[in-house]
Amino acid sequence: MLNPENTKAQMRKGILEYCILTVLSKKEAYPSDIIEELKKAKLIVVEGTLYPLLTRLKNDGLLKYNWVESSSGPPRKYYALTEDGTNFLTELKKTWDELQNAVQQISQL
Repeated sequence: MLNPENTKAQMRKGILEYCILTVLSKKEAYPSDIIEELKKAKLIVVEGTLYPLLTRLKNDGLLKYNWVESSSGPPRKYYALTEDGTNFLTELKKTWDELQNAVQQISQL
């Protein structure tokens, strides 16, 4: 028998990139701040999941980062969207809206 938890995890994983870019579209953020936002939305993410994704998005030219001095330890890396990241997010949002509408339409049949 299929486990619905596996399917739910795959669904969350599929929209994680979109959600991370959306969080960063509002303001630059430190990874733990991104995790906090995702946890508030019940998209539980651990650092081991987030850091590789941030690195991939940066390598793809969608994110940039800068180092900010911290009064309580080493400098912190804050991430922000690049112009390409903003354009990419706009395209993802269109697709998300289309998918959301399609699922809602099917659910009402």
